[in-house]
Amino acid sequence: MEFIADFHIHSKYSRATSREMTVEKIAESAQVKGVKLVGTGDFTHPQWCEELEQKLKPAGNGLYQCSDTYFILVTEVNNTYTQNGKLRRIHNMIFAPDFESVHRINEKLASYGKLMVDGRPTLMLDSKRLVELTLGAGEDVWVIPAHVWTPWFSLFGSNSGFDSIEECFGDYTSRIIALETGLSSDPAMNWRLSSLDRFTLISNSDAHSPSKLGREANCLDCELSYYEIIDTFRKKDREKFLYTIEFFPQEGKYHYDGHRKCGVRVPPKEAMANGDLCPICGKRLTVGVLHRIEILSDREEEIVPPNAIPFKSLIPLEEIIADALGVGVDTQAVRNEYQRLIHKFQTEFSILLDTPIDELKAATLPEVAQGIERVREGDVVIIPGYDGVYGEIRIFNREAKQPSQLNLF
Repeated sequence: MEFIADFHIHSKYSRATSREMTVEKIAESAQVKGVKLVGTGDFTHPQWCEELEQKLKPAGNGLYQCSDTYFILVTEVNNTYTQNGKLRRIHNMIFAPDFESVHRINEKLASYGKLMVDGRPTLMLDSKRLVELTLGAGEDVWVIPAHVWTPWFSLFGSNSGFDSIEECFGDYTSRIIALETGLSSDPAMNWRLSSLDRFTLISNSDAHSPSKLGREANCLDCELSYYEIIDTFRKKDREKFLYTIEFFPQEGKYHYDGHRKCGVRVPPKEAMANGDLCPICGKRLTVGVLHRIEILSDREEEIVPPNAIPFKSLIPLEEIIADALGVGVDTQAVRNEYQRLIHKFQTEFSILLDTPIDELKAATLPEVAQGIERVREGDVVIIPGYDGVYGEIRIFNREAKQPSQLNLF
């Protein structure tokens, strides 16, 4: 069965998250987006865990269901600890096949942090010990490092991460079967490290509001089963893992180096030439994802490993409509056209991925259809994100952005 899955989201109990991130609203929004399977997020939070148990019905094979949306039990934790004299802050996802395993995990983790404080709890626990503890809760529990290149909270992060997976997970590296690439990198960037070839690369939205669901996702063709999905990750099965759906990574808020306070965005080579210092104030820049990949990579660009899983780069439909109309995303005109197209074509992904352009031209404004076509072809212009500031993406009006434009492949 072919379906789209978004494994990493958050609930209303996480900081800076919409109050609309409820079970019912997540299920409803997933259906509109075309996401068949979604991660629960935040199962370590006692109140959210209780809500999940009350509102989700077992669907068999380690999955759960609300309405026509399937759920998989997943949470994210912030491991904060010191290793080799340096403060480490690593975000990791935990996958579990049932609530019995979840309760065992939560009981073990409660000794290392206050689970009630945040949906994504901070644990005074190193990543190796996290794998050991969760493995003790069940052989079918798995840890997957989250958004592995983010500067502040990730495995390879420039400010608190490591230079290799082995350095982070030690003897438990064999239990790491997949890595989440994050919004500021795509698979092609990760392919530049031959050491990552053995891992399955997954992409997820990390959504904090319903509208962000599916902004990155995974297209699988396998049984709707926890065990089948994990097995697909473990084997890096290209027949069952068809492709990932990606942000254009330049749009991610940590793609380039930069200093938000000074409004400075800097490409890696310029940053390196200036000692990674801000050209305005002289303080250290936030070293972004592209810079870290340049440092750690052992391959040139455009090399595709033999077992690589393909990817498709997209822009959310509302952003395409807004750019085509020349208005803001949060306007009634955009909402009206979005809802009209969803009513006609069922889901956002069916519009972005599958509907023939001729059908779209007959159903919407020419500019909207043209915008979707350009996105499919990668014909967009982006001013890269930096230091927590999202990149600016344009499908039209290239002339206005000429000084900083990036023509994507």
